Amino acid sequence: METEQQTGHAHNIPLGVLCGAGAGALWGLVFLAPELVRAFTPLQLAIGRYLTYGAIAAVLIMPRWQKLQRSLKQQDWIALFRLSLFGNTLYYILLSMSVQTGGIALTSLVIGFLPVAVTVIGSRDKGAVSLLTLLPSLLFCAAGAACIGWEAIAAPEASRQSIIGLVCAIAALASWTAYAVGNSRCLMRLTKVSVHEWNLLTGLVTGAQAVLLLPVALLLGHLQYSVTQWERFAAVSLTMAAVASIMGNALWNRMSRLVPLTMTGQMILFETLFALLYGFVWEQRWPRPLEVAAFLLIVLSVLTCVSVHHKESSKRRRIDNAPQLAQG
Repeated sequence: METEQQTGHAHNIPLGVLCGAGAGALWGLVFLAPELVRAFTPLQLAIGRYLTYGAIAAVLIMPRWQKLQRSLKQQDWIALFRLSLFGNTLYYILLSMSVQTGGIALTSLVIGFLPVAVTVIGSRDKGAVSLLTLLPSLLFCAAGAACIGWEAIAAPEASRQSIIGLVCAIAALASWTAYAVGNSRCLMRLTKVSVHEWNLLTGLVTGAQAVLLLPVALLLGHLQYSVTQWERFAAVSLTMAAVASIMGNALWNRMSRLVPLTMTGQMILFETLFALLYGFVWEQRWPRPLEVAAFLLIVLSVLTCVSVHHKESSKRRRIDNAPQLAQG
């Protein structure tokens, strides 16, 4: 008998939240990378990170390559290319540009709106929790993002650079929204491919995209860096590939199969929280009052969302069990 878990549709919200928090903690580190190697361009950062990611994925995927080739169709490879572009290559170039021009706080603010975008799209799925039910969670999310945004944009050092950073962050938000929705739906459909295998395939395709971008980087960016700068760049690229791309993506993909799509977007708030925390440590300062308020509002947003889905899951279980109880 085929169970719900075998079809990939069983939900386990507590475990999903833990996986989402883990992914957020690891992904939050990518906001620091552009600051750690500021001399390098966003395109060079993306290529360095994803060439390493692709190389690691290629080594890990070799033992199961034959099996995966038989499991995937042409449409799956097209989906992998699209998801790799929107969720990795394009997204990280835009995010790096935003961090280097607008700062970590501003970038985190805009990416923090992702739950709203994904939840609105996910609410159209069959059986999804309604937008009206999710309204308190969305309001907390919007209020928290507004607090961070006001703090970043109204700061004395805000300038034309901040506006450029804001535009890049909005574009990154749109790119990652497309990835979050598409990736979740692909994982629900592809029951013969594990989340780890899907992560490695994504790394392989992203690595290929990085190779294609190498000539562009050579034409657009100078390479006159010191040995120390190159060593630091290599260390950051390797860390981002292993910690964020391999481990972070694995946790995110696991989470995507454990929670509904409308809740998937809420989990990205963990990335916002950790990115801000890492930013405060990097800047060696305590959060300001509005930033503390934003932390609390974002946490409330996640908790209310989890509560809504728990209640909805319990309600559906009671409805499903009602016929059996009546027969008993």
